[in-house]
Amino acid sequence: MTYKTEQRNLLLNFLQTTPDTMFSAQEIAQALQNKKISRSAVYRNLAELENEGKIKRVTKEGSRQSYYQYYDLQACRNHIHMSCTNCGKIFHMENQIADNLMKTLENSEGFEIDKGKTTLYGLCKECQKEDKK
Repeated sequence: MTYKTEQRNLLLNFLQTTPDTMFSAQEIAQALQNKKISRSAVYRNLAELENEGKIKRVTKEGSRQSYYQYYDLQACRNHIHMSCTNCGKIFHMENQIADNLMKTLENSEGFEIDKGKTTLYGLCKECQKEDKK
């Protein structure tokens, strides 16, 4: 049974205002520490929100730590995501590019991609510029 507590609402509001960013549970707890939400409440609510499909949990390459992103948007469910392994920003792949990629994989490999559950990892344009300096 899910309870709609004030702590849960604070957590959900925080994630909704930053839908293109992934946060660790520790980062979320730190951001909400002045709102009187305990670390255990953050973990408990993250698990519940993930089970409800409102947030998405991923593990970044080279890390065992889980990161969370708000996901209960129709726009997110219809896009392939691209995640920068350096800065953590999340981007939506343009639909035409995603459709071409999906069609190519289906035709060549017989593999069908689930758009809403697919995340590609790499470096965003800004981080590539920083690497080249």
